[in-house]
Amino acid sequence: MDDRPMTLTDHLEALRRALMISIVALAIATIAVYFGFRGQLLVLIMEPIKELGINPVFITPGEAFFTTIKICFVAAIFLALPVILWEVWGFVLPALHSHERRLIFMLMPASIVLFAGGIVFGYLVVFPVAIRFLLVTASEGFTPLISISRYFGFLTLFILPFGAVFQLPLVIMLLTHLGLVTPGFLAKNRKFAVLIIFVLAAILTPTPDMISQALMALPVIALYEVSIWISYLIRRRRESKTREEGI
Repeated sequence: MDDRPMTLTDHLEALRRALMISIVALAIATIAVYFGFRGQLLVLIMEPIKELGINPVFITPGEAFFTTIKICFVAAIFLALPVILWEVWGFVLPALHSHERRLIFMLMPASIVLFAGGIVFGYLVVFPVAIRFLLVTASEGFTPLISISRYFGFLTLFILPFGAVFQLPLVIMLLTHLGLVTPGFLAKNRKFAVLIIFVLAAILTPTPDMISQALMALPVIALYEVSIWISYLIRRRRESKTREEGI
């Protein structure tokens, strides 16, 4: 096995290879979704709005087609994610120390699960409440005429933040591992954390109703409480390891 240091040219070639394989995988996944699961995917995405008796429209000749392509492309990202992550992992692996590799190996699967959990929670629990408020409660007396592209854009902007904020336990776990926060600090500043979470929920949720904002904030607060326990366990493990090394 060749253990010589990689040159800049070697790094650029490895990056080019990783990008090409990821792009090819994404293209194949997009084609597979379009021809294999397009109908089921559209039914799933349109369900919240059609339950209200509203059928989206398209106002330009290519809007429906290109929006369908966008929907398939977003779904293909998740389908091709294992290949993309494998290529990213293969590219950064040589630059990492053994303990950094172990940390990423533990965090990456958990990050994917939490992100997917946040997306599912946002779509199944919060989005139906928000869309009903906007199109029924707050729009009484008006006739909604929603274009398919605007609807999908709104849906995407609505649920993506849930995937991001559900990463909170991993962020706190990493900060604790680096020694930047302690469980005592997290518990002591719980009130400020709750305030910040509600402010972020108000900013990230693209609807003005308090119900949607609360539905985002409450699970994040629960994750914060879980994160305190995770931080405590990590801190305790580090202290135990330090005592063993000192003996």
